Order: sequence, then structure tokens, then C-alpha cells
Amino acid sequence: MLGIVQGLTEFLPVSSTAHLRIVPAFVGWEDPGAAFTAVTQLGTMAAVLLYFRHDLWRIARASLASLRDPEARKSLDARLGLYIVLGTIPIGIFGLLFSDQIENGARNLTLIGCTLIVLGLLLLAAEKAGSHERGIESFTRRDGIIIGFAQAAALVPGVSRSGATLTAGLFLGLERRAAARYSFLLSVPAVVLSGLFELRKVGEGEQAAALPTAIATLAAFVVGYASIAFLLRYLANHSTAVFVVYRVLLGVVVLALVATGTIS
Repeated sequence: MLGIVQGLTEFLPVSSTAHLRIVPAFVGWEDPGAAFTAVTQLGTMAAVLLYFRHDLWRIARASLASLRDPEARKSLDARLGLYIVLGTIPIGIFGLLFSDQIENGARNLTLIGCTLIVLGLLLLAAEKAGSHERGIESFTRRDGIIIGFAQAAALVPGVSRSGATLTAGLFLGLERRAAARYSFLLSVPAVVLSGLFELRKVGEGEQAAALPTAIATLAAFVVGYASIAFLLRYLANHSTAVFVVYRVLLGVVVLALVATGTIS
């Protein structure tokens, strides 16, 4: 069940980390732990690698070519490769600095309820303020750095990595589909490094055991691939309003249940 939840929510701007904390609380299970969350994200990341394999291959080739030929650095693929590297640096630094808080205190349900609501309202503001006119070919280094810092905010459960990067992209005037596409590409280094770093902790202490984690990761891969295709099709003709409503309602429900002692 948690693997399916991860696959459904990783790419939608609703926070997979929050759902992997909320769903067990709703049904009375123990928190599977931060390592479980990070490792199951490797399943959804495998879905990204498969879905965007042609894009990633072009970016990798162009990036390597740009190291030898200065003229090659002007191509869109080479620039995207540079921006992905720059955009990964903030989440890497903050992830290492605040690893203890992320694995323990930040998984508090009250905090998750609040961040679901706040990011939902920010996403709504971005929908209203954004011009939705810029394609990914207009991407600049400034855009890459700003969206990179937005991605770092997703270290707090409930923010949502895809939600934060999509919100930043919309504020910068990107088309919804272009913002989502770049969000998927940017996620590759951060999620892979995080998952591999946490892999050593699987089965330790109160963390979920290795076999259940592996099953969840496989389920996340299958469902995650379908989620990517759905979101890109959906954003081509729809706004993110449905996700805003969902985030705010879920955040209110979580806060109400915590306040009444129903979940903890």
C-alpha cells in the first residue's frame, strides 16, 4: 500500500513524504521511517529515468561535449545539464546540514498539516501571478538556481519537492507542462543520491525491514510511471487548482485529527 501511495504522490504536487507519514497514522501503523521514504523514492526515480531516458541521454551527451567545446555550451541540452547541477547543490547542502531534524522532528504531523496548507496557498498564488508563457527553451541560469532553492524546501515533509519546484516555475512565468518537465529532470540527482545515502539504514532500529522496502519500491516504480504520464497530460490543459484544494483540505483534516488526539 505504501509503495502505491509513493508512486501516486511523488510527482503530484501533494508531497509523497507527507502521505507516507499520514497514511500509516490514519490506519494505525507505525511510521515506516525516513530511510523507507528515501529508498522507495528510488522506485519512482527509476520511472523518471525510463520515461525521460531520451531527454536525459541528450542532456548527458551535450554536457560532456560542452566540457571540450565552448560552443556546445550554448545548446539547450548543455544548459539544462548545467542548471540541473546548480539546482541540486542547495538540497545537497541543506540535506546534510539538517539530516537529524529531517529524520526525526520534521516528521511531526502538526508541521506536515501546516506545510500542506501553506504550500497549497503558495501554489494558488503562483497560478494567479504566473504568465504561463515561457517554454523550457527560455530557461536561464537564474531560473535553475531559484528552482533549486525551492527544491531544497521540500526537505520539510509536507512541502512536496514537485510542488515546490512547480510553484517556483510558475512564479517565473513558465508554462505548467514545462515547469513540471524540468521538475522531473531536476529530481534525478537529488532523489538518487538521497535514496542511496539512506539505503544503508534500511532495517536498522525502527526502520522498515529490507524485504517490505523492496516490495514498496517496486510498486512505487510501476505506479510512478503512470503518474508521470498522467500529470504531463493533465497540466497541458488544466491548472493546478485541484491539487491546491486537496492540499488545503488534507492539511485541515490532519490538524483537526491531531488536535483531537485521534492521530499522533
